[in-house]
Amino acid sequence: MKLRIGSGIDFHQLVSGRDLWVGGIKIPHTKGALGHSDADVLLHAICDALLGALSLGDIGTHFPDSDATYKNIDSKILLQKTYELISKEGYQIVNIDATLCLEAPKIKPYVIAMQDCIAGILHISNKDISIKATTTETMGFTGREEGLVAMATCLLTKINS
Repeated sequence: MKLRIGSGIDFHQLVSGRDLWVGGIKIPHTKGALGHSDADVLLHAICDALLGALSLGDIGTHFPDSDATYKNIDSKILLQKTYELISKEGYQIVNIDATLCLEAPKIKPYVIAMQDCIAGILHISNKDISIKATTTETMGFTGREEGLVAMATCLLTKINS
């Protein structure tokens, strides 16, 4: 069995006038993440973890913010395309462990919906996706609600290895 592990991290600024998308779910909040796409910090970190596990570069390599094709794109599409890349390499996902860092809003009410959304795209069980959240106890840019961070780790296995 050939196993590969990857990690990803993403940061986005929080601003007024944007929707807040996290884990493929629109979350009601007074601010949203700023980015070229819908700025879904969690899906971006997961994409980077999956790509990194197979040394396929990063999200910016495959979906550059200099390409108008990706302007305001739904990050679920980016995750689907990332899944297709790792499948083409002959790998499947064993599990994903992710942590969000933000002061507000509270994420717990949305975790199951996020797991279901991500699991559907990646063709795995929602039980194979862990999503946790923490704050910085009001310290730093996340504590001041200027931005949010997501970190993800994934384990992949070679199919028919």
